[in-house]
Amino acid sequence: MHLRESVFVVDDDPSMRTSMDRLLRGHGFATTLFDTGNALLDHGGFQTAICIILDIDLGTKSGIEVRRNLAEKGIAAPVIYVTGNDSPTNRAAAIASGCIAYLIKPFAAQSLIESVQRARIL
Repeated sequence: MHLRESVFVVDDDPSMRTSMDRLLRGHGFATTLFDTGNALLDHGGFQTAICIILDIDLGTKSGIEVRRNLAEKGIAAPVIYVTGNDSPTNRAAAIASGCIAYLIKPFAAQSLIESVQRARIL
């Protein structure tokens, strides 16, 4: 059995990925970074994920679609959605797809850290 040891971060915005990486590492979390949903899906190693931080707007494939692909593969890592495009439709789809948090950019650093800490104990 592998230990859950890394936070997987998926965001197509390099500055957002870097910011989340620095924040998480500053709080003692290892990170694995991805710039697309397909990169995440191709990576594997999900048994080592504490959780997956998943941007909803990823360009060609939405984060919600990526989450559905993960579920179809039987991958149950906790998901934290982040979005700069909050809407009732996005929120409803995110909740329906199964997530432990839905954070609107710009979000408070503490909100992200608390969500990851909650995922760690799930």
